[in-house]
Formats: sequence, structure tokens, C-alpha cells
Amino acid sequence: MHVADVMTPREDLVTVSLPGTREDALSYLQERDFSSVAVVKPIEDDGGADNGGSEGSDEGESEAFRGLVTRESLINNPDEDQLALLAEEMPTIASDASIEDLAALMLDEGTRRVPVVDASLVGLVTVTDIVLAMADGEVSGDTQVGDLARASIHTLYRGTPLTVAERQLAHAGVPYGVVLDDDGRMCGVLTEVDVLDVARIVEGEAETGESVANQDDEWMWEGIKAVGNRYLPTRNVEIPAEPVSEFMSADVITLTRTKHAQEAAQRMISAEIEQIPLVSGGDLAGVIRDVDLLKALR
Repeated sequence: MHVADVMTPREDLVTVSLPGTREDALSYLQERDFSSVAVVKPIEDDGGADNGGSEGSDEGESEAFRGLVTRESLINNPDEDQLALLAEEMPTIASDASIEDLAALMLDEGTRRVPVVDASLVGLVTVTDIVLAMADGEVSGDTQVGDLARASIHTLYRGTPLTVAERQLAHAGVPYGVVLDDDGRMCGVLTEVDVLDVARIVEGEAETGESVANQDDEWMWEGIKAVGNRYLPTRNVEIPAEPVSEFMSADVITLTRTKHAQEAAQRMISAEIEQIPLVSGGDLAGVIRDVDLLKALR
């Protein structure tokens, strides 16, 4: 199987064109709940250029890929208006590359999305695309999850205030915490999405600084909620102080270490989750994340 078989093709991608402004990308990220948008530069014989966004363009042969604008780049550069300076360079891959090469690239670069570029931008592929292919049996998923799981497990105590738990997730750089009860046994899972669902923008703060929230509070929060991974702004955001147990998912999907990667992929896709705790004899034995499944293809 090749990258072209799993990617979202160019005709289904929304892009923004150079020259352009912050607003060109912001409109798509805000209105369509995208986490990123590709930036292209039209190459036309007559020297013309389209300053706006394009959807399903047939001009792939006359454009050059210039990077991705993500919500993170907009938030981290609140004063930058030029699209060219907001676009982030990304590792790319060819459409005829193998899924195995793609998995290796994502693991080595630590990225969840990769633009597909031949002579020009032809698509975009994500970790979820590979996990879906594995769930459908289109790529190998025979490896036992115990051989792919991470050695470290991030845990939270059920009585921890959510404000503290959010900071623990942020400092650990993980999007989840396995929740333990008073006896040290697993009783739930808390994810970034759980935190985002109950947090709210605080209006009217005297000192907000030059932040995106200060410029557009509604977009700041609603836009970030859709990211769903690894970024939670704290400026202008209020998080409830009640214990983690009130916000966690108590109905936890688990697997044993001897289950195969394909079954883990199927569970993740059907439940729309990115991690599954592993158990042995009722005890917590590890965690398998969606990106860990890519190691089965190496």
C-alpha cells in the first residue's frame, strides 16, 4: 500500500494562497474546525495570483507548496499578519512512498500530519489515516500491543483538582492521564478533550497582554477546542477546580498485552480515542497510543 491510497487528495483539501494574511487561514480554522491548512503559492504565466483561499482547486500543476499554518502557529505568533511568515515548514512525502516509509517518517519527526508532495501538493496524510488502514486490515497489524506500548504510564489521582491535573498533563507533554483510586487501581481516564469540554474563557480581564484571546476571545477558545491534542492555552481560560473524578471517563476501554495492533486500531477508530490502557490480571500494565501502532510497520 502506498501513501496515495490513504491520503486526503488535493481536490478535497482546503488551501490558502500566497500572498495572503492571517485572516485567510483563520477563517478556515475557525469556521470548519480544521487544525491546520496548507499554504500554496500560485505559479501563473501571466503573473497573476489569488490572494484568498481555495477549495478543491484543479491548479495543482501551477502551484508550489509552502508549508502549513496551524492553530499553534497562529497562537504563538499573535502579532504576525503575513501568511508567508506563519507557514511552518513540514517534512513531506511522495504519493508513491510506502505506508511503512510514512510511518517511519512520522515516528522520526514526531509529527501527526504529513503533506504529500510530488511536483506539487497532492494530498495530506495523518496518523488517523494509517490507524484506519490498520483497522481495516489494509496494512500489517499482527504485532502484539505489548511489544509496542510505552514503558512509562502517566497517572493522576482521582481526587486531584482539575486545575492541577491540567498542568500535570501540560508539563508531562501527554494528552491523557490514567486515573487511580485510593487503592492505586485504575478507575478512569482523563484526556485533554475532557478538560477542554469544561473550561471556559474568562472575559474582561484587566491584563491580557497581546494574546490571540485578547484579539478574538471567541475564536481563541472555540478554535483551540477542536485541536484535541497537545495544546491548552491558560491565558483567559478558567478550569473548574473540582476533582478529576467528576470529569474523567469511567467507562474505560482496555486491552491485554497479547492483543494485536489491528484490534487496538479498531477500538481506537470506533471509540474515537487516541490511547488505550493495557491490563494484566486486572492491573494496569501499560498504555498503547495511536502513534505507537505505527511501530508495527517498521
